[in-house]
Amino acid sequence: MAGRIKEEDIALVRERARIDDVVGSYVTLKNAGGGNLKGLCPFHDEKSPSFNVTPSRGFFYCFGCQEGGDVIDFIQKVDQITFSEAVETLASKVGIQLRYEDSGAPVQRGPGNQRPRLVEAHKVAAEFYVDNLFGAAEASIGRQFLDKRGFDKDAAVHFGVGFSPRGGEALTSHLRGRGFTNAELVASGLCADGQRGLYDRFRGRLMWPIRDASSDVIGFGARRLFDDDRIEAKYLNTPETPIYKKSKVLYGVDLARREIAKGRQAVVVEGYTDVMACHLAGVQTAVATCGTSFGDDHARVLRQLLLDHDQFRGEVIFTFDGDAAGQRAAVKAFEGDQAFAAQTYVAVEPDGLDPCDLRLQKGDAAVRELIGRRVPLYRFVLGNVLSKYDLDRADTRIDALRDAARLVISIRDRSKVDAFTRELAGHLGMDEDQVRSEVYKAASRQPSTSGQVHVKQQTVGTVEPARPRVDIPSPRDQRFVIEWDVLKVAMQHPALVGVAFDELDDHDFTHPWLGAIRAAMAKIGGPSAAPPGEAWVVAVRDAIGNDPAAAVVGALAVDPLRLGREPDEPYALALLARLQELTCARRIQDLKSKLQRTNPIERADEYNRMFGELIALEAYKSELRNRAISGAI
Repeated sequence: MAGRIKEEDIALVRERARIDDVVGSYVTLKNAGGGNLKGLCPFHDEKSPSFNVTPSRGFFYCFGCQEGGDVIDFIQKVDQITFSEAVETLASKVGIQLRYEDSGAPVQRGPGNQRPRLVEAHKVAAEFYVDNLFGAAEASIGRQFLDKRGFDKDAAVHFGVGFSPRGGEALTSHLRGRGFTNAELVASGLCADGQRGLYDRFRGRLMWPIRDASSDVIGFGARRLFDDDRIEAKYLNTPETPIYKKSKVLYGVDLARREIAKGRQAVVVEGYTDVMACHLAGVQTAVATCGTSFGDDHARVLRQLLLDHDQFRGEVIFTFDGDAAGQRAAVKAFEGDQAFAAQTYVAVEPDGLDPCDLRLQKGDAAVRELIGRRVPLYRFVLGNVLSKYDLDRADTRIDALRDAARLVISIRDRSKVDAFTRELAGHLGMDEDQVRSEVYKAASRQPSTSGQVHVKQQTVGTVEPARPRVDIPSPRDQRFVIEWDVLKVAMQHPALVGVAFDELDDHDFTHPWLGAIRAAMAKIGGPSAAPPGEAWVVAVRDAIGNDPAAAVVGALAVDPLRLGREPDEPYALALLARLQELTCARRIQDLKSKLQRTNPIERADEYNRMFGELIALEAYKSELRNRAISGAI
């Protein structure tokens, strides 16, 4: 095995491999000003972006988990490989041939430096499969399969679809001829080792290359074509390898990632042909899992591409079949709904067609309309539950309530339980208190685990329903930064906000503690009546009493403003305008959601009224934005 890579080659890799390009293939980065870029950290879960990249210095740093370093460090950490493997990975991407210190010769990769070789093997295999699809007579069945599903040669080439020969050793021989060792072929997952030696893992199948976000081929999905195929599974996928982890891979992400970031939308479909159909129909944000159900790691990938840090910044749309399996998939997706800050939706074709069949039978426009008719995921799941019962009968309404209550208390975001309870009461035509009581009963029957509803036991032996416990995030979380800054100014410089602060109400503060502090300030006359010095801080704290919010009053009083200069009245008023703008944005989003659910023909008056209100809110939001900009916050 050769020695260490020459220092000048390592320096050349750092110079040519731009950190914004490399990191940008994993994480959606947005301009953060001052020459910095920002995104969601790939090394820990977070709801707001604290991951920063400075291209001019070639460094990244996350203020949330304190991970940082240069472009080589990033590849090491994100791919969990060694330093030399990271250097080789980057060198292969930017066209640098590395040398070792002890020989001066081009690098001979050791057995530990697998990724570049495995990626190269997959690249060669993908080209081999494509050549076979269009050049081999036995591949005609594969070409017919694609043609029957509405995919011509251009579509197949665009997605890199290929064909694996039936012989059993064709790819193995081809890769050996290109210099790959038996150990590399087995490690890649392209070949398997049997009693008679190595053989092709995929034989006589239509092949879809699975690429990562940086467009490297890391695996394949293989569709059964021949009736005499001894493996009956319709689809086979690459096994777990050093470069392919099915729980973290989304098919089509290489083609969809830029559109996902641009449009703040991701569409999750169920298969390779569905992804093809969506993209060809104009829905270029479609991706699919690879032989496994959608999980937390998949959600993490999408969040990083969506820059998903605000519930109004994007949407994730799941497509499911209308059958029982599709409904189960919807329930599973609903259970993982809280992995996203984005709104989650479901799109189901009434006739039960998947996007591929829908495009084939009804055309491209029908696929776009399917996505356009999306409905909120929780409403779809709730509708499925209630559809099993005759809601015109009092007894079955009770049964429906008990079943739906179990669904409501399964929600991981405890802050949404009350809202769903009210909606359930409306669907059933029942008293809200009765429905809430049943939800609490369902909660009491749940196992006591972290994050679930708890019921308080009283000493007299009775059970008192307790409201679902809400896990309170830090009030200094990035989601509440404007709320925090407004209260800092009101606490430290009350005269600057004056009577303008009185225009704010509980709707402007989404964090319960910060809302409690605003209410306490209003209770004692507001900042315009603030006593001088520390007396104002003490008065606010006393007005809050035993509320948990009292713990952060002192922090608001001493936390420096993010300004770099002494604040003035224009700055303070701009902060207030920015806060009200965010409130207005939430109202607009809620109104748009209602408009989507309102039939403009059957309920024309209501629809027109809401549309007029939406126009007025948009104008008010624009006015607030101008006021915020004028203060240069």
